[in-house]
Amino acid sequence: MRFTIGDIAAALGATAFGDAELSVAGAAEPASAGPDDLALAMDPKYAEGLSQGRARAAIVWDGADWQALGLEAAIVVPRPRYAMSGLTRLMDPGPEIAPGIHASAVVDPTAEVGEGAAIGPFVVIGPRARIGAGARIASHASIAEDAVIGDHALIHSGVRIGARVRIGARFIAQPGAVVGADGFSFVTPEKSRVEEARHARGQEVGARNAAWTRIHSLGTVEIGDDVEVGANSTIDRGTIRATRVGDRSKLDNLVHLGHNVVVGEDCLLCGQTGIAGSTVIGNRVVLGGQVGVTDNIFIGDDVVAGGGTKILSKTPAGRVILGYPAMKMEQYLEASRNWRRLPRLFEDVRALKNPVSLRDEDD
Repeated sequence: MRFTIGDIAAALGATAFGDAELSVAGAAEPASAGPDDLALAMDPKYAEGLSQGRARAAIVWDGADWQALGLEAAIVVPRPRYAMSGLTRLMDPGPEIAPGIHASAVVDPTAEVGEGAAIGPFVVIGPRARIGAGARIASHASIAEDAVIGDHALIHSGVRIGARVRIGARFIAQPGAVVGADGFSFVTPEKSRVEEARHARGQEVGARNAAWTRIHSLGTVEIGDDVEVGANSTIDRGTIRATRVGDRSKLDNLVHLGHNVVVGEDCLLCGQTGIAGSTVIGNRVVLGGQVGVTDNIFIGDDVVAGGGTKILSKTPAGRVILGYPAMKMEQYLEASRNWRRLPRLFEDVRALKNPVSLRDEDD
């Protein structure tokens, strides 16, 4: 598929210069771009790359002299990274799924498939499930009984949607995601060693038998509109009430939400983040890679947690945090500087102690 420079500029809400009818087939970095590529030279540092490549058109930085750069056409964008969103959306065809229901798919007679939906090979759709209009479901995905998938969803290969899960419009699930598995909830007939250890706050507790008994998950998962879930991420169903994810929130690969977790709107949860059961996350929260969040706490709106942070207690709205345990970022950075100074401090203390020890011996 080819795109004219004029069409691309219109899609980005940007300004086109030069030959707006010149067409390209894809995008590339400036140094490796060919004559059919749109070079992405959105910063002056890429000017040298344009001279190394063979691009005839490029997205350039505001104020660039595109003609002096040897281009026949150019697009100027005020915010390059945001322009990448529109450009990649325009050029990405998504997975190839033929319209209609593939002959190898198994769709229960009581299920409803909306108009214009595309159901790929070996997809299984369970009893009373409802698939929205224009939804696309790739091969080997499964939708369990009574699940509801909104309009224009895109469900990639191998995704598993559990029973009674409710998902809004324009949902995207990357390969291997699981939404609606049972929560990890077990109990012992008498107080367990884990419960005693938590109550004792780290003091040693005696060993005891532990016959773990499952608490079944009667709740479900409710997901809003425009939510995306990354590859191999998992969202457990609630014990009684639903696990919830708000509108427009995005989960990276290998993110785990435990049972009864509530995630607000417009949140960004980066790779390998894990949120333990019954924790509530506010709106517009950003959790960096490998962030861990303990159970039964609240994280306020607009919190930002740097990668590797471990959040063990309630976090007020708007706070930027880092470290283990989590603390204000400026406090953590100051503490880390002090940690690096400890060896020198120990040497200084040792040097001060030596004369004192010698003087004591003389006395």
